Amino acid sequence: MSERHPIIAITGSSGAGTTSVTRTFDNIFRRENVNAAVIEGDSFHRHDRKEMKVRLAEAEAQGNKNFSHFGPENNLFPELEALFRDYATTGIGKRRKYLHDTDEAAPYQQEPGTFTPWENVPKNTDLLFYEGLHGAVVTPEVNIAQHPDLLIGVVPVINLEWIQKLYRDKKQRGYSTEAVTDTILRRMPDYVNYICPQFMHTHVNFQRVPMVDTSNPFIAREVPSPDESMVVIRFAQPKGIDFQYLRSMVDGSFMSRANTIVVPGGKMELAMQLIFTPFIWRMMERKKRAG
Repeated sequence: MSERHPIIAITGSSGAGTTSVTRTFDNIFRRENVNAAVIEGDSFHRHDRKEMKVRLAEAEAQGNKNFSHFGPENNLFPELEALFRDYATTGIGKRRKYLHDTDEAAPYQQEPGTFTPWENVPKNTDLLFYEGLHGAVVTPEVNIAQHPDLLIGVVPVINLEWIQKLYRDKKQRGYSTEAVTDTILRRMPDYVNYICPQFMHTHVNFQRVPMVDTSNPFIAREVPSPDESMVVIRFAQPKGIDFQYLRSMVDGSFMSRANTIVVPGGKMELAMQLIFTPFIWRMMERKKRAG
């Protein structure tokens, strides 16, 4: 952790909804005039898209049915921890970009599914903002979770997470239900061992819970809407959180435990704005005092 060079990390698995949380922070950064160095977790995968397909085929041929993007063998955990550690110390570090599609790849004259060369994080940024799969990973070799000043988990109930992944991969990427289901099954051991344990290290967790039947996510025709959901917000350290103020500002909210507030799904972005804007204020004030 660092007062001079703070780090915010959003962690959650594929299909969990971390992108919508990132959008909320983008709005906060823009409104508060915060210059953030943005890091996408995909850029710390070990293999590009073509190579990953080759490695997957090799693993399956060898009888490995659990080869996935979630585990350490296919990610650069030491490099990610080095970035967090270096940024917290010096305000710079090594990053690259993963080019997801043609639009992202065009300015670099590269193919989609490839990485840009490694480069230094720009100097004089206000903070580092990470969004991806592994912002709170702890293994015998690395402890990434120790570095962020604010660590946020995005954790829908599992059926909703699967529905969101099925919907995205089928609609946006053209995959079949069977192909997405195979991916979910292949990832399950790494999900249990490397994704779930992260959420005991997070400072705040957001878990969206649908209020409609999601008992069979593999036949769902659409993703339950925010208005069909509630969001459970758990604080690891609730001291200093003004729950009374939050309840007064968010209609329909209630406390389920002393460290947990539940808000209507359609109010999640409002709740995030109310919760995290003061966090950003305090970070920037500490940064200013630290010089």
